[in-house]
Amino acid sequence: MFCYICNGIGSTPLKVSYITLNLKNIKTIDMGLFSALLGNAGAVNQETLVKEYGKLLITGEEIELGFKLIRDTFIFTNKRLILIEKQGLTGSKIEYKSITYKSISRFSIETAGTFDLEAELKIWVSSEANPSIVKQFNKSVNVYDVQNVLAHHVLK
Repeated sequence: MFCYICNGIGSTPLKVSYITLNLKNIKTIDMGLFSALLGNAGAVNQETLVKEYGKLLITGEEIELGFKLIRDTFIFTNKRLILIEKQGLTGSKIEYKSITYKSISRFSIETAGTFDLEAELKIWVSSEANPSIVKQFNKSVNVYDVQNVLAHHVLK
């Protein structure tokens, strides 16, 4: 295909050629690494989370759902939301944020569209005007499960 662009000087257009790709003929690739590089969260096995972060839990607290970004993890337990953020170049400095469900004033989910790579979760803590937490999920995550866990705890 060809595209003609007028250069604004005179009436002779410039001829620029470009290629149109038929996306239906391109084979799909595993988007796991690509999504991770973009900062999208993917679900993490519950056993793995307990093994790594079990020391953060109190007696009677259980992990219900967890997600991992490149360096950060967030965990929904039956008592609170735990955000684990690795900082610095080496990631040796780690911040653990604990957010009780009763302090979450509202939340929203935005599902992934046909061409979107991710869905988005926004959480407002207390009466803040802007969301305190914004996380992106790749398509491997069922955002309705995330919404269900949040709604179950926040709406108590």
